Amino acid sequence: MTTKEILETYKHIAVVGLSNNTWRASYGVSRFMETVGYEITPVNPNETDVLGHKAYATLDEVPGPIEIVNIFRRSEFVPEIVDAAIRRSAKVIWMQEGVIHEEAAQRARAAGIEVIMDRCILKEQMKSF
Repeated sequence: MTTKEILETYKHIAVVGLSNNTWRASYGVSRFMETVGYEITPVNPNETDVLGHKAYATLDEVPGPIEIVNIFRRSEFVPEIVDAAIRRSAKVIWMQEGVIHEEAAQRARAAGIEVIMDRCILKEQMKSF
């Protein structure tokens, strides 16, 4: 799938690392994505509520299906997030700018999950639409 097709097809984004700090990229990107029609689920063990949505400590705790897992964590945390995304049958792993983990990406692809690395979902959404 192309990036545009991913963004047209999937509308639920679980954002790993989303916090209430308004100056963080995760907050601004997620708020924007929500305003253009995406459903945001915060995943952060240090938050209870972000952008008016209940926050979950892990992907395993998020109720219902997960389409896009948007990762705002350092690269060394990616393998455990990818493992959880595989368990949850996520459709897409999206690693934000600066987040790269080739081995975890290969595992996700082997499980049938689309992988995008080192790209900002907001910038890609703006380019595509």
